[in-house]
Amino acid sequence: MASERTVAPSGLEDIFASPALFAAVFDHTLLKPEATREQVIRLAEEAAEHRFACAMVNPAWVPEVVSVLRGTGIATGTVVGFPLGACLTETKAAEAASLAALGAHDLDMVINIGWLRSGLDRLVADDIAAVARAAHDAGAILKVILETCLLTDEEKRRASRLAIDAGADFLKTSTGFSTHGATAADVSVLREVAGSHAGVKASGGIRTLADARAMIAAGANRIGASASVAIVQALASEL
Repeated sequence: MASERTVAPSGLEDIFASPALFAAVFDHTLLKPEATREQVIRLAEEAAEHRFACAMVNPAWVPEVVSVLRGTGIATGTVVGFPLGACLTETKAAEAASLAALGAHDLDMVINIGWLRSGLDRLVADDIAAVARAAHDAGAILKVILETCLLTDEEKRRASRLAIDAGADFLKTSTGFSTHGATAADVSVLREVAGSHAGVKASGGIRTLADARAMIAAGANRIGASASVAIVQALASEL
């Protein structure tokens, strides 16, 4: 099992007490397929400079980011089965194990959405559990992406329960590559199920300080964003 299992903060107001505390809830993210090496390295440097929770990149860039962040205390994050979640369970588990071996600490996997919507809950649970084992055996943590924009509220709750029972450390709203990203309403649903048993990550379309405030107020304790620097600077300008 991973050494840290992050849950909802007890005092949400504390997050906004300083830019440093606020920055610590962000996964600084660059998942565009056209991202260049220069852009990826800059992302990692920004993650270290601002003390974000992690720098989140596509799998092929993990060695580069691990190298940049070595010795900084900032984690490298990456994605598994991204963005569709429809690959074989064995493929996802092998990908997770390989990425953790390369030094990735935060693994964000996409559930098999078609299986969930077909009522194949055992397959969904086994899929998540296989990746959770691979992550936790290597000391990594697992965030499970539900792609909430494609699900009914009942499906969101069912997926959340399956993910937590299968070992998820976080429930995550979105890939950012589907019809829309996070909403406060979806975050609230995920937090309702997660309680204090797992974290909730809001991601996709979070571009402003107001967006981030809304997600945290709804129950998120991790934010995935590419605009992390601008959002944290916006808070700093208010203090």
